[in-house]
Amino acid sequence: METILRKALRKPTAADTVYLVKSRTDLKNIDLSEDELEFVKREHRAKHNIVEINRYKNRVYVVYGDFTGTRANRLEDYRKQGNQARVLLNKARVERVVVSAVNASQEETLAFTEGLLLGNYQFLKYKKEAGKKENKLEEVDVYAAGVSEQDLEVLRIIVEAVYNARDMVNEPVSYLTATQFADEIKELGRESKAKVEVFNKKKIESLKMGGLLAVNKGSIDPPTFSVMEWKPKNKVNKKPYVFVGKGVVYDTGGLSLKPSNFMDTMKCDMAGGAAVAGAMYAIARAQLPVWVVALIPATDNRPDGNAYTPGDVIEMHDGSTVEVLNTDAEGRMILADALSYAKNYNPELVIDMATLTGAASRAIGPQAMVGMVVKAQEEFDQLQRAGDQVHERIVEFPMWDDYKEQIKSEIADLKNIGGVDAGAITAAKFLEHFTDYPYIHLDIAGPAFLSKNDSYRGIQGTGVGVRLLFDFIRSKVE
Repeated sequence: METILRKALRKPTAADTVYLVKSRTDLKNIDLSEDELEFVKREHRAKHNIVEINRYKNRVYVVYGDFTGTRANRLEDYRKQGNQARVLLNKARVERVVVSAVNASQEETLAFTEGLLLGNYQFLKYKKEAGKKENKLEEVDVYAAGVSEQDLEVLRIIVEAVYNARDMVNEPVSYLTATQFADEIKELGRESKAKVEVFNKKKIESLKMGGLLAVNKGSIDPPTFSVMEWKPKNKVNKKPYVFVGKGVVYDTGGLSLKPSNFMDTMKCDMAGGAAVAGAMYAIARAQLPVWVVALIPATDNRPDGNAYTPGDVIEMHDGSTVEVLNTDAEGRMILADALSYAKNYNPELVIDMATLTGAASRAIGPQAMVGMVVKAQEEFDQLQRAGDQVHERIVEFPMWDDYKEQIKSEIADLKNIGGVDAGAITAAKFLEHFTDYPYIHLDIAGPAFLSKNDSYRGIQGTGVGVRLLFDFIRSKVE
């Protein structure tokens, strides 16, 4: 994370400062002149919830957080307000700011700061002009009695994890091949002390991961299968939670070629893999006492001469056979091998995360992810609560066995695509075939990559899923 976050030990005086208040009575706790006080009151009466005062030697921002509604909605309002303040700070070219909680609770102050920091993300690797760095903010100090250094350390870790996931999603495949993706995951493991093992193509062949190998046949680059594990000595669970992330580093659709405009953003098709890697990084860095494993199969999907074709029958890792009817339904092919491999861990629960279907995106847009559950309703309810709190919400779709009919094959155990209806559900039913444990499927096709700026989520890669999974695992020990 480029922005420094630390605890301020004394009340700000001459620094650029953001004051968090709830009402006019709180203004008496801020050192304002009579003219400044009248200006703030007048601006607030005009429905301006952030009032900027330019003192020339420094700037003061009075931020009103008199929000109503549920706890989850109030915290989200604070995150958005943090991003709004960030816009003003960067416009004024402020490099260091103090966030002073005049009247804001611990969680409100942290939510505001989280929105400010997440909104300050920039992907500048390929911008060569120095002036392109729009966000000048480099340091945020928090002055709040209820916010501890440990609180800020956890927030720092979460923001870094989201930044890491966004960076990987924003990288083009010219850099982020499956091999490079595995190297990035290894680096996250090195920094967080999580164990990482990467299976090369020879190992993948020995494991008979037919789905991953089939999708990779059209590529000149080898596939990888990354295993990231955090198993602390003081773990509270006897069986691990397993995350599975889709790692298609670029998806052309294969021989079932996508129209070019549908291919433009397909560097993001590994956002599920980036999310689970980012979450693992955060869990390990925060030293949460929970045993967690991440499995990330990775390849690109291209239409080279030996690419797998519609009509092929593929033998998968678990021995099942799949009739391929659309090579653009590749994500479920590689996830199926990983879900089958997850049986080796006798898991407490498996959660997969993938930019899997356009159907999910069309159904609910970028506002939420689609979720489906098998034999884990209590865990799913807890995951939904975590999603509400971090505003990475989950809309539950049914997993009725009626939908199995659409993926029955005449010549194999199942086919890799259903009909024109209920595409997100039939994809999940396909994946369910390879599980025998409590299982949750999350389709993040809508919120993983944005074409226009959306508050603190920014534009392009959002890192969605990192905060959700971290909060879910943290709930196991709180």
